[in-house]
Amino acid sequence: MTAYSIVYAPLDQATRTEQVVERLSNAIISGILQTDEQLPNENELSRLLGVSPVTVRDALNTLRARQLIDTRRGRHGGSFVCQVSVETMQKYHPLRLMASGELADFSEFHCAVIGHSAGLAAQRSTPGELKKLGQLIESFSAATQPDVRIQTDMRCLLTLVSQAQSARLATQELEIQAEWVPLMVLLYREDAIHSEVAAAWHTLLAALYKGDSFTCYQLAQKMITRITDRLLECKLRMDTDAPFSQRSYRE
Repeated sequence: MTAYSIVYAPLDQATRTEQVVERLSNAIISGILQTDEQLPNENELSRLLGVSPVTVRDALNTLRARQLIDTRRGRHGGSFVCQVSVETMQKYHPLRLMASGELADFSEFHCAVIGHSAGLAAQRSTPGELKKLGQLIESFSAATQPDVRIQTDMRCLLTLVSQAQSARLATQELEIQAEWVPLMVLLYREDAIHSEVAAAWHTLLAALYKGDSFTCYQLAQKMITRITDRLLECKLRMDTDAPFSQRSYRE
């Protein structure tokens, strides 16, 4: 599971143009989609996102109006990501657009999914499955680039949920990650935060090996709550117009 597969994961059947705009806008503003990167064509986007070509076309028109993408003609033409100004990044960044209460509520939902998944995984995981999770955690701990940190962390979360052996929990986590990834981009540029989350994963893994469901439930929730605290701190700086980083997602 990569950040790209989350960006282009299907939307639900009740989707509207605004949902497509939000998904792609968040990916552009957060740097998951880079300057001059070409988007899939309209038909491919329609297939990937599970919406009609008309919905995709309307969404792309909105992104053009916001100067987030432009259209180039010719043999190698298509829709390309624009160079986003600091002012535009501040205006449309998902962390700024999300109210603090909404972020807290979103976190509580994520806590519920991850906490319950960890508790079930403690009961249902095999040693081989825990070894696989451990290898992913080691990869996350060793990662030095923000994009690798995000991708491996999301894989850790999805692997944990899959070990709960609940298709519904796995589906919920995939939906959550579509919103979670753009928020996490800012955090994983900071080595101290990355180290903090890596330590939390190692502690959780040790509890999973012991089969301690309640402790796993608590540790998983604590990890998501601590990340949310960091996001709220970042949002406060953004809302008070503190200097905004324009560093690349892949730097």
